[in-house]
Amino acid sequence: MWAVSTVTMLVLAGVLPDFQLQSADGDSATSIAMTAALGAGAFGLLSALVWPLLVRLLLLVPALVLGLLVFFLNGSLLIVALRLVPSGDSEAAPETAVIVAAVMSAVASATGAALAVRDDDAYRRRLYRLADRRRRALPPGPSSPGTVFVQLDGVGHDVLLAAVGKDLMPTVARWLGEGAQDPAGLGRPARPTHRLTPWRTDWSSQTGASQLGILHGSNQDVPAFRWYEKAGREVMVCNRPANAAELQRRAIDRTGDGGLLAADGASRGNLFSGGAGEQALVLSIATRRRGRENRSRAGYFAYFSDPANAVRTALSFVAEVGREIGQSTRTRARKVRPRVSRGGLYPFVRAFATVVERDVVVAAVMGDMLAGRTAVYADLVAYDEVAHHSGPGSRDAEKVLARLDRSLALIENVAEHAPRPYRIVVLSDHGQSPGETFRSRYGLGLGDLVRAGSGLAVSRRARRTHSGAEARAAVRAALRRPVEEGGEQRRPSRRSEPIVLASGNLGLVSFPDVPHRMTREEIDARHPALLTTLANHPGVGFLLVRSEEHGGLVLGAYGAEIPLGRLDEDPGPLKVFGPGAADAVRRTHSFPNAADIMVNSAYDPAEGGEVLAFEEQIGSHGGLGGAQGKPFLLSPLAFSVPVGDGEDLVGAEHVHRVLRRWLRESNGPQVPLAAEPEERAA
Repeated sequence: MWAVSTVTMLVLAGVLPDFQLQSADGDSATSIAMTAALGAGAFGLLSALVWPLLVRLLLLVPALVLGLLVFFLNGSLLIVALRLVPSGDSEAAPETAVIVAAVMSAVASATGAALAVRDDDAYRRRLYRLADRRRRALPPGPSSPGTVFVQLDGVGHDVLLAAVGKDLMPTVARWLGEGAQDPAGLGRPARPTHRLTPWRTDWSSQTGASQLGILHGSNQDVPAFRWYEKAGREVMVCNRPANAAELQRRAIDRTGDGGLLAADGASRGNLFSGGAGEQALVLSIATRRRGRENRSRAGYFAYFSDPANAVRTALSFVAEVGREIGQSTRTRARKVRPRVSRGGLYPFVRAFATVVERDVVVAAVMGDMLAGRTAVYADLVAYDEVAHHSGPGSRDAEKVLARLDRSLALIENVAEHAPRPYRIVVLSDHGQSPGETFRSRYGLGLGDLVRAGSGLAVSRRARRTHSGAEARAAVRAALRRPVEEGGEQRRPSRRSEPIVLASGNLGLVSFPDVPHRMTREEIDARHPALLTTLANHPGVGFLLVRSEEHGGLVLGAYGAEIPLGRLDEDPGPLKVFGPGAADAVRRTHSFPNAADIMVNSAYDPAEGGEVLAFEEQIGSHGGLGGAQGKPFLLSPLAFSVPVGDGEDLVGAEHVHRVLRRWLRESNGPQVPLAAEPEERAA
């Protein structure tokens, strides 16, 4: 490492005009080489000894600012290192020192990685040193197994199997005993160490509802990713920090329990804390003032305490931005359909999700394991972000899966050196369903269609579409009188306009001026053509409304009206959505914050399970239909089976109870368990 750093410094001195390792009169080659060696050695020592102290002093600096500050501080260390060289002939301009320090850190990181790959003993020695350092700082840990839960956000059950079949995820394949040979190399398949179990999401098939249920045991009254609450007159969004904190508080009040990770747990990269004492990159605590119990950004500081990490991640970030720009340009040149816009800030958002978030979260998990924590839950969002814009089965998304598999392999390797044995559980919170957007197929969005069906003004472009013209014709027919174009704009009304929100292929229509959930009869009295317009639109699968006569009512095309109590005998428009759809709809109907009109897009199982997203996404989730509702649970065989034969694993709350049971199996009664439903009833 020292030799490579010395050569790097010599090369940079020959390339950069403002960086020199010799006096103005010139020095011998031996003297220059000695100066470079001493400078590289001093820089390496300062990076190892002084850098962690600098980061500790900068804990109040915002995490992303620290990421940029890394390079300037690193350059400052190089200038100090050059001043420590006895010859005194070396110097560098400040801006040049930043470049030299960044290049040297990157080369040192790459060299270290190459040596570790080619020398397993060196890699193991490094891990042992890290583990021994933590063991000396902490009291002896328990001998019972710890558990690491890794959430691969948005990876469906079938997508995982397809990736294993294509040899994109060799670590997962080995765990399942697929395609890998036994250690003796006799050509026999390796014995599986894990079992794969599909599970079914609630109607709201998105991270907010699923992760809240998994970590806190309750996702009641979370009808979508975003919804309007009439009581508070507020639009709730699951990934808004203040709203995430409120949802977590409600779940804790409902269950009377802190969460899955309440006993010596760590939460990394999640929307919710799960009751963990150690938290990093957790959204629900991001708005609090920093303190001992608030470590939402601690993972960044732990990761950037090594300047090589910052340089390596920065270079990977730039490469990922370039990769996204190249891939999106290629899809436009080939006129690939469907596609959505991938310009603006999206390349940087993708790079953050696939590089920065992944690196920081994985590093935090490694630290938790070496510290011997009982339970760790981490969310890796890379696949979900890319699949939204490139498609769940695209080559772009498949490459992300391959990189996620390498992260799982790294976590597995670290487990061998942790102070206690670890069991690794991999799961997803939902899948993704392909399909073009509602707007691209019909020329108008769901909001335009609702306004047209309500007799409200719409944009000229939406008015010219076939769907818009049909909606306006339905309004005229329902009112039994002609409606002049633009005339509705001149008629004043005290009624507020409907709020239309989208969560993937699930739409929510609310009338904010009515304090209660409107009934079908009230909606018909106000907007006679609206429900008919929506239910008969080819891009809509079904509607859920409240009826004064029937309670919950499912509406479909051609006048279909099925009360919720009759769905088991006559599923009507829900039949195409498969088993469990009726139960999911009935559960959402019981939520106080269910929208006045719940709209699920059409679903075509014959066309690759396509849905129509009400957002600009060609891989979507949030409603019913296809792969989005079928995530997976990959668990070690050492744990009991998630469900019995013939039983389905349904809903995030059910998954929470399974994970609780596994923690109890590993660690005994010291893990607090909220009373399960049957125990509370007793």
